[in-house]
Amino acid sequence: MKKNIAIIMGGYSSEYQISLKSGNVVYETLDKEKYNSYRIHIFKDKWVFVNTMDEEFPVDKNDFSVLVNETKITFDCVFNAIHGSPGEDGFMQGYFELLGMPQTSCSMYQAALTFNKRDLLATLKPYGIKTAESYYLNLGDEINEDAIVAKVGLPCFVKANKAGSSFGISKVYKKEDLQAAIENSFKEDNEIIIEQFLDGTEVSVGVISYKGNTKVLPITEIVSENDFFDYAAKYEGKSQEITPARLTEDYKTKVETVAKKIYDVLGMTGFSRSEFIFKNDEPYLLEVNTVPGLTKESILPQQAREAGISLQDLFSNAIEEAFKK
Repeated sequence: MKKNIAIIMGGYSSEYQISLKSGNVVYETLDKEKYNSYRIHIFKDKWVFVNTMDEEFPVDKNDFSVLVNETKITFDCVFNAIHGSPGEDGFMQGYFELLGMPQTSCSMYQAALTFNKRDLLATLKPYGIKTAESYYLNLGDEINEDAIVAKVGLPCFVKANKAGSSFGISKVYKKEDLQAAIENSFKEDNEIIIEQFLDGTEVSVGVISYKGNTKVLPITEIVSENDFFDYAAKYEGKSQEITPARLTEDYKTKVETVAKKIYDVLGMTGFSRSEFIFKNDEPYLLEVNTVPGLTKESILPQQAREAGISLQDLFSNAIEEAFKK
């Protein structure tokens, strides 16, 4: 008997349009012989099932079911394609855990931790994971530009602490530009992180639960045409994403080992994509994404393809792994 799969997409953050693209790719790709797929749009003002004619039917949040023409539809598993809040920060994970419903991403705690860059870096530091020097600010804190520059140097990156897809990020070269960059980041989040600039090869490493094992996918090298890997570089073709990355065997082994260690130390499940920059021959962690982009052009699907894993297999495996949890 075919399983009913709810593909959740959209979300409450600036990333909702990218999430809709990812979710629709999952919907179009999932094996129709094995699964009945349902597109579920999650927005602040509505949770709805959207059918093939773009008609909307409200989701009953009490049990995450849908009533369509007097027929109640329930779901066996949720495929999470929401980038940002509430799909990547633990809220949806906690909701489905309370309902006892399998879902494809990591658990609530891991989602909340990885979405908070500060807390993630602090948690991993005792395990020897190298990270850039950083300076933290909360909304309302006094801004001491001299102290910031003394800690992280120039140029530096000013980032929203809890945001993805390079929203709320600026590269700052001069002390007098810090204030504007900080204000820009505070538009996305009430916490920000200011990081030392690392000048080196940037790579992205996908790690997934695949057929019961932790699998490191082929590495992608990021070569941005812009000043850094910003939104335009990610989504508007302003970068080269080279898979497999042009790394020496030594670099490749080092970053694969660190990426797998992070996945295992955090007790991750589902998809993850970690970003690193090499400095002094060592990989420095930038961030971990737990609901990475899933369009055909996105980095994780590129890596899976290089590993001989089709999109259909990648998505089916995520569902089957979720049933095992």
